[in-house]
Amino acid sequence: MMLCIYAFPVSAQQQAKTNNTLFTAGHASAFIGGLYDAYYPYNKLKLHGDFGLGAPDKLDGELLMLHGKIYQTQSSGKTFEIPDTGSTPFSVVNFFHADKIVKASVQMNKEKLYAYLDSVLPNKNGIYAIRIKGSFNAIKTRAFPAVKQKPYPPLASMLALQQFFNFNDVKGDLVGYRLPGYMEGPNITGYHFHFLSDDTKAGGHIIDLLTDVISIEIDYLDSFTVDLPQTKDFNNFDFRKDRSAEVRQVENGKE
Repeated sequence: MMLCIYAFPVSAQQQAKTNNTLFTAGHASAFIGGLYDAYYPYNKLKLHGDFGLGAPDKLDGELLMLHGKIYQTQSSGKTFEIPDTGSTPFSVVNFFHADKIVKASVQMNKEKLYAYLDSVLPNKNGIYAIRIKGSFNAIKTRAFPAVKQKPYPPLASMLALQQFFNFNDVKGDLVGYRLPGYMEGPNITGYHFHFLSDDTKAGGHIIDLLTDVISIEIDYLDSFTVDLPQTKDFNNFDFRKDRSAEVRQVENGKE
């Protein structure tokens, strides 16, 4: 199949950004290591962005924020909009304004999609928010169940408990980021996407996909802020362990 790609300039209004910062509530390594108790309120999170992803309290599935609305996908597969009365242990958000829009009408699996994104994101040390909207021949997502008793196990040791969901010929959005290596630790570096179907009834963390016709919107960010939990568990967390391998296992859903 021939690759068909079209790049469109964005309007001056779209380029007029008021906030160009990535905001992280929580610490990725601590979260991966078992700090699943929520501490940062959703209503405060919305002050820092209208677009992003994260995790619910005690890891009851996956979170996605789009157009300022927050959606949760539980391990049952149920996806629904949630009120901003709760809190999150880890989330990453920004106010999304596309700097570049690219359209592609070639089938790409996750590996090929990421390789293509690398080709249109030339700054390897850039911070990018990415929205991919359109039709997908296939989407595979996952969600973790809620934890019940402390001490909570590290996320990599819970991979056998994750639930997978498969969707065919579905339209929706991928919401995510490509973050550079120097942000490793507080954030999850590389590509990280969550999915939400157009009818908002399907979602989860992306495991694999096959694109059809998609529009890729790219937001170039130039700074980041991390809010650290002021909790006893965080204060006593052992950061000496290198969890980079665990992060890759969790991201790919493989033990």
